[in-house]
Amino acid sequence: MIPCQRHLFDIPDDIAYLNCAYMSPQLRSVTNAGRESTALKAFPWRITPGDFFNASDRARELCAQVMGAEAPDIAIIPAVSYGMAVAAANVDVPRDSSIVVLSEQFPSNVYPWKELAREKGANIITVPRPENWNWTTALLSAIDETMSVVAVPHCHWTDGTLIDLEKVGDRCREVDAALVLDVTQSLGVLPLPLNSVQPDFMVTAAYKWLLGPYSTGFLYVAPPHQNGRPLENNWISRINSEDFANLVNYSSEYQPGARRFDVGERSNFTLMPLAVAALEQILQWQVPRIAETLSRMTDMISKRARELDLAVSPRHLRAGHLLGLRFQQGVPEELPARLSREKVYVSVRGDCIRVSPYLYNNEGDIDRLFDVLEAVL
Repeated sequence: MIPCQRHLFDIPDDIAYLNCAYMSPQLRSVTNAGRESTALKAFPWRITPGDFFNASDRARELCAQVMGAEAPDIAIIPAVSYGMAVAAANVDVPRDSSIVVLSEQFPSNVYPWKELAREKGANIITVPRPENWNWTTALLSAIDETMSVVAVPHCHWTDGTLIDLEKVGDRCREVDAALVLDVTQSLGVLPLPLNSVQPDFMVTAAYKWLLGPYSTGFLYVAPPHQNGRPLENNWISRINSEDFANLVNYSSEYQPGARRFDVGERSNFTLMPLAVAALEQILQWQVPRIAETLSRMTDMISKRARELDLAVSPRHLRAGHLLGLRFQQGVPEELPARLSREKVYVSVRGDCIRVSPYLYNNEGDIDRLFDVLEAVL
């Protein structure tokens, strides 16, 4: 168990921020890294050719460690939508095949597939939300030999309900379907057995559970796809791009691994040091320890929610770091404003409130949430 880490964040005592699934607060160490990196552009003569590579490659290496991957398998991207566009450009989708998504899935992992299905004459199959909370069984039932792509998360962003990715990966290989994952709501806080799951592409934004900056993300590309087509043709992704004096000697050969899929200006002297500082802290805490600590917290929240007759998914079917508290008659109209007045921060998603604590939270924050819920109910 990790003790409360609130001292590493700049969160006032009167704030109960239980909303990391929306956007993480920034670590003090990340803020300090940002001050230094922002100031660097004032002195461009201090920026060396090596600086175009060092921080971004360090971030790539650290993210690979969090994923359980190798650094060459990671591309640096600005957003989930960018990573999904890369995946959509590099999967085989025959006419009349099907692409599977989940009901109420986050839009960045839906829109690219709808557009690709329209272009290819394929079908979108949307798995409805199961009444028994078991997404895995519902998803496995939907996957058959007509599938070309299965595009899903590790846990549902609205309420934390889990998908057993090892079973889904096995089924995708049986029917020869590509597996494309959005792990924005799980990477860094939920252990991922990458070698067993074997996704074709896996995308994450950095500004939630990776505690990093906005407009930064990472894309895992399985080795069989690493000779694919990038969205851009930027200079830094080409072989020998470290040699600035010879950039005019153009090359058709790319840097090895997934680097060909890097976004242009991936060096981002301002944001990359922030991502590095955040990832270093996560690795110091260790993902399994983070997961265990937060599971204890959400178990407490779940128990108290059930005492108020709120519906919560069974423990074995949800992630340990976020959960939805579902109201039988929908979220009370006055609840969001009341929570805001009391400086208790959660997210309203559909007919539930999504509660997503992190290591900066304590029992007092949970008490404040339930003080409001009890007053409204």
